[in-house]
Amino acid sequence: MTTLMLDREDGRIAYDVRGSGPLVICAPGMGDIRQTFRYLVPALVDAGYRVATFDIRGHGESDTSFRSFDDDAEASDIIALAEHLGSPAAVIGNSMGSAAGVIAAAQRPGLVTGLVLVGPFVRDPKVNLALRALMRAATAAPWAAPVWKSYLPSLYAGRKPADQAEFAARANTAMRRRGYAAAFSKTTHTSHDPAEAVLSSVKTPVLVVMGELDPDFPKPAVEASWIAERLDGEVLMVPEAGHYPQSQRPDLVNPAVVAFLNGHRA
Repeated sequence: MTTLMLDREDGRIAYDVRGSGPLVICAPGMGDIRQTFRYLVPALVDAGYRVATFDIRGHGESDTSFRSFDDDAEASDIIALAEHLGSPAAVIGNSMGSAAGVIAAAQRPGLVTGLVLVGPFVRDPKVNLALRALMRAATAAPWAAPVWKSYLPSLYAGRKPADQAEFAARANTAMRRRGYAAAFSKTTHTSHDPAEAVLSSVKTPVLVVMGELDPDFPKPAVEASWIAERLDGEVLMVPEAGHYPQSQRPDLVNPAVVAFLNGHRA
């Protein structure tokens, strides 16, 4: 598949597009690459959607030259990509990508037609100051890549994708390139307060998809319910899945996402 580049003010965002029909933009999270949606994209294309996936700033094939790497920045890239492709879009965000999707929907309600929030961070987790300092130290640029490589497998609690070893190797190779660990380290400083602040402004249809074993949340079902309540959304709890249910349980996630999008299709 051909990688395309979207010019932004201080760098370029790598993306690709498949299919035809209403636009869907897939937004990855911190430390991830756009191929995290590799199982979901074909199902969306087969269902009659045009699907764009992109690498967030300083990740994958996108540039590291950006000055900001936070939720607001990713939200601005979602908006810019939809405008560039000339269509309103449903946004599927994973992890930090969910926060970006929420911000984009609040800022441009006419441009974002629906939200699928997968393993969503839309508020900061409650972490004591000592642990926060330890996390900051562990993700500093000099050792960010090996720390993330060591931590990543824990996020796949439950079933593992059949191609997980190949995918993880690709993501880890991308982070080891010059400048990318430093960009990842800057991304770890992101606060999700801006997303939480605009939850009440989001009026678009919402589906929350949460792995029952997601280790990023003490009680995944409680977090999913909290988000859905504030966004007047639906919840899909995915068994045998951690932080990446879109690749761990595509047998459950794909039909649910397609049904949700079809149900709110213009």
